[in-house]
This record gives sequence, structure tokens and C-alpha cells, in this order.
Amino acid sequence: VARRLSLRKHPECHGMAGGKAIEHLAQTGNRQLHVFRLPMQHYRNCDFSFSGLQNVVNKAITQKEEEEGIREGEILSCVKDIAAAVQHAVAVHIIQRTYRAMLFCIKNSILSSKNPTLVVSGGVASNQYIRKGLQALADANDFAFLCPPPRLCTDNGVMIAWNGIERLRVGLGVTHSTDGIRYEPK
Repeated sequence: VARRLSLRKHPECHGMAGGKAIEHLAQTGNRQLHVFRLPMQHYRNCDFSFSGLQNVVNKAITQKEEEEGIREGEILSCVKDIAAAVQHAVAVHIIQRTYRAMLFCIKNSILSSKNPTLVVSGGVASNQYIRKGLQALADANDFAFLCPPPRLCTDNGVMIAWNGIERLRVGLGVTHSTDGIRYEPK
């Protein structure tokens, strides 16, 4: 969404990553001016998907560009409102699905009844709006809430690579020969 909104060109977002730019602009946007349908509402599971939301947001951006008479790549006058609405929709989707997962774990006795804990990490955990929503969810359901400081909430790809380095150092689960391994690039 940040790329589609051309936030790198926005004067307030110079040098920010997309998620950080959305969060920054959303702080002064009005999320109620754009309401985006939440993804996967008809599925009663714990899966996440943002592709449907992305399609809806892309259509709304295209419509706004036409209304304002601007081309793709130019900054919309309502960019802060769209950022706020998108951030809210993402947060609600994550909170709803996390709540379902919590209920599933409780129902199936997967978690200890003493001190159940919700752990949130990765890039999404650096977003204060989402973090506050998940904190409220944990509080409302008597879960402890653990979340690293935002400076440590980086992309999970980096965490996975770091885990690989640590495993390589101790020789745990490391394959030295690639014979018989089939690779499929995406």
C-alpha cells in the first residue's frame, strides 16, 4: 500500500520503510473517511490474508486518483486518511484472527491455564497502533503480553537468517550436501 501511495515521495516520509510511513501518516489521518472491508470474514479459522484488502485499497486509490485528476505516482490529498483506514483494517484483522487462535488454544487445552501469554514479534510488532490493539486483546482475556521494544521488532526474514547462522555455528540441523534437495524458486 505504501508503494502504491508513492509514500517515498511524501515529504514527511523520506527514508522511511513502507510500514513506518503508513503508521506515521495514519497518526494524523481520519480512518473513518475510508472504510475497507475486512478480509476473510466468512472464514471461521485463524488464517491471515491481506491480498483481498490490498485489492480493495488499490481500487479505492485508483478511484481517488481519478476524482482528483492525478496520475499514479502522485500524492493524493487524502493519503493520511487512507493510511489511517488501512492501518485500522490491518489491526482489526490481526486482532480478530489472534483472538480466534487464543480461543482455539484455550478450547483445546493447548496453553497452560496458568499465565497464558501472547507473544508478538517481527516487523508488525513495531507498529504502535497494532501493538496497543493486541495489548488490549491480551488484557481483556487475562493473557500476559510480551513484545520486544520496537527497535528489536524487525523483519522476520532477518530473524530467520540469524537463527540459521546460530544453528550453523553449533552444527544443529545443518545439511552440508545439497545432493537430492530439490529447489523451486518463486
